[in-house]
Amino acid sequence: MRQIDTPASLETPTARQQAARPARVAISVVIPVYNEEESIQPLYDALSTQLASIGQPYEMIFVDDGSRDGSFARVADLHERDPRVRAIRFRRNFGKTPALVAGFAEARGDVIFTMDADLQDDPAEIPLFLDQLANGYDLVSGWKYPRHDPPTKTIPSFFFNRMIWTTTGVKLHDINCGFKAYRREIIEELKLYGELHRFIPILAHQRGFRVTEVKVRHHKRKYGKSKFGAGRFLRGFLDLLMVIFLVSYMRTPLRFFGTVGLLTTLTGVAVDLYIVLDRYLPFGSGQPIHTRPLLFVGIVLMIFGISFILTGLQSEMIRHFAYRPQDEYSVRQVLE
Repeated sequence: MRQIDTPASLETPTARQQAARPARVAISVVIPVYNEEESIQPLYDALSTQLASIGQPYEMIFVDDGSRDGSFARVADLHERDPRVRAIRFRRNFGKTPALVAGFAEARGDVIFTMDADLQDDPAEIPLFLDQLANGYDLVSGWKYPRHDPPTKTIPSFFFNRMIWTTTGVKLHDINCGFKAYRREIIEELKLYGELHRFIPILAHQRGFRVTEVKVRHHKRKYGKSKFGAGRFLRGFLDLLMVIFLVSYMRTPLRFFGTVGLLTTLTGVAVDLYIVLDRYLPFGSGQPIHTRPLLFVGIVLMIFGISFILTGLQSEMIRHFAYRPQDEYSVRQVLE
């Protein structure tokens, strides 16, 4: 375990732990933790029992996202007793996406699970995910059913998921569910930042990976309180707009900005042409051009339209210089 700002006794793994840790394991479980002190031990117990029954090498990676309670002390104690427990500790709270990215970077599993630390996800459901992966899927997302959350969370979530269905074609009932399983290839290809963790299925689908979902039991929270407020739905909507743009126009930004720019410019030209014709044609009103507010509307539209086109051209130049061949496709198999 790599430690920062911790006692010397915890700085490096013991010889026993190093010998017990293989370079690669079958299953990694990445668990973001933020003020979940009471849940750590019960979660570890349930996970250990379930993973041991599968009979394959595994590891648990707890990522402490700046907890202010005793969460990391609990994880550090587990790490000392079990070499399959690994830990990452942030200096402050950075958010769930950075926590997952850090966990993914350290994961050595061929299959990577993510789950929350609040005991609402049930480790006993892990075989359901593995069955779907064995059926050829690359990403399996949990669907909390029935969901034990207040209406203030379930109703906005319902409409948010339906909006994602409509705009992306990825039909998941609960895209925000943190209980997911990934083949390793997915986390090696995707770029995650901001709060993109909730849109991993969309980004994976766009890269050609097969995505599905399974119904999972959802337990009521036993300890602590939810870390998510109503504000996340507004942020989620804005993030969805970004994801739609990235999925649809990341490789051809000029198609988006150029189309908008041309339509805006042509509208401005049409507006000002109408003003001119209305002034000088015999059947026009004859009203002086400079007294028509609509004239300035047309001018503004043309300025905005040209700006959109220039933005598209600039985006194409940026893409040209940032081009990397491996970002253009996703290889499933090579026969040599």
